[in-house]
Amino acid sequence: MSPRRRLLVAVVGVLVVVLGVVVGVRLAGGRGPAVDPAARPAQDRLGPVLLVPGYGGSRDSLLTLAGRIEATGRTAQVLTLVGDGTGDLSAQVDVLDRAVDMELAAGAPSVDVIGYSAGGVVTGLWVARDDGAAKARRVVTLGAPLAGTTLAAAAAAGAPDACPEACRQLAPGSADLAELARANVGAALPWLSIWTADDETVTPPDSARLAGAANVPVQSVCPGARVSHSQLPTDAAVTGLVLGAISRGALPTGGDCASLRATGAG
Repeated sequence: MSPRRRLLVAVVGVLVVVLGVVVGVRLAGGRGPAVDPAARPAQDRLGPVLLVPGYGGSRDSLLTLAGRIEATGRTAQVLTLVGDGTGDLSAQVDVLDRAVDMELAAGAPSVDVIGYSAGGVVTGLWVARDDGAAKARRVVTLGAPLAGTTLAAAAAAGAPDACPEACRQLAPGSADLAELARANVGAALPWLSIWTADDETVTPPDSARLAGAANVPVQSVCPGARVSHSQLPTDAAVTGLVLGAISRGALPTGGDCASLRATGAG
């Protein structure tokens, strides 16, 4: 074989290897977290419920929901986020991961996680980064800007001094949201995403829609209902959906509004 031909063969070989690596990376990026079905938590064994607050870290909005969950006999804990809850979302992911590991170390078979607003993004990043699909039995998100909110984008562009790190991370197209989309977390474990068409914080409201998850706008079960972003954690119908989602039964994808409200009200 001539030197020129040997060089050509070598170049083609290198290109084939590089192409294989690139294709492999692209395919891996679209599959989401690899989860061995045998490693998934048992759906019939109920553990504690962890609730992750939204942007700003206020726990008040979730205390009512936590109390309603506890009234069913479950243990529910509203997490306290780092600082004022407006810093790097990665720090909030660490808070959730530590809380989960503490519950598992204490003997819990798994946890159910409820993420409200930005807490839903934190939950998704935790599933993607910390093997959450092997630790959480189910996830519920309420009004979570899983694809970002234009409100954050407008703040970052028009008033950057008033848009701290978590605000910028919630703008559509951010690196964190791109990571969340690539991870395909909605297909990794049973996940219910609930939102309201009246959301004035997550814009557009269906930014809460997640591929692979059960996606339920409030108005699909309660036509004409007026529920704001801040009312999601305390709305009776939403609470009814949440209680169904963290039960042993199948994830709810709808239901009768009156029955859900009765269940949620207790």
